[in-house]
Amino acid sequence: MIRDVNIEDRPRERLLRQGAESLSNQELLAILLRTGTKEESVLVLANRVLNVFERLHHLKHATIEEMMAIKGIGEVKAIQLMAAVELGRRLAQKHNDEKFTIRSPQDAATYLMPDMTSLNQEHFVVLFLNIKNQIIHKQTIFIGSLNASIVHPREIFREAVKRSAASIICAHNHPSGVPTPSTEDIEVTKRIVEAGYIIGIELIDHVIIGDHQYISLKEKGYF
Repeated sequence: MIRDVNIEDRPRERLLRQGAESLSNQELLAILLRTGTKEESVLVLANRVLNVFERLHHLKHATIEEMMAIKGIGEVKAIQLMAAVELGRRLAQKHNDEKFTIRSPQDAATYLMPDMTSLNQEHFVVLFLNIKNQIIHKQTIFIGSLNASIVHPREIFREAVKRSAASIICAHNHPSGVPTPSTEDIEVTKRIVEAGYIIGIELIDHVIIGDHQYISLKEKGYF
């Protein structure tokens, strides 16, 4: 139980005294879980949850069943965790009423990373921009290993024309966490650039998202 911890070291008390940013992931989880089990404190239970999911952001894709498979996590605790994770995801998103403006590859990465950095499969996403480089639409075009024969420019530019986009930014993630571009990544990018030139809709960049890091193919000189 949390009362087994010295009162000055209890997460809730530390949060009140020092602020939420001072707490570890384990302590923040302990506050959400509220209680441990008869055999272990809530801090120990929180630590086991982190060990099961290896890294905190893996909780983002956990199901109720996966959480409840952990000893000490019942339905109520699992629901509390899922609700907290979803709130965090929504807060991290840039999808608000004011259009998000892309001024650099960093802006694109900042916009995309909360949703893409921890995906277990490759997702090919396109941002459609207006003449002010504001995002007017975001769409996942393809899920799976990137392949030039599957990610076809026509799918991208059909949507771009439909949305009256002035330009686009393509992005995909590498589940390995390493954003180094492959030969296939570069070939797909060149095809999109060529198609955009013909249609008159510029590909501004192709960003590869890794584990909280990214690479801009435009910055690296691949097109």
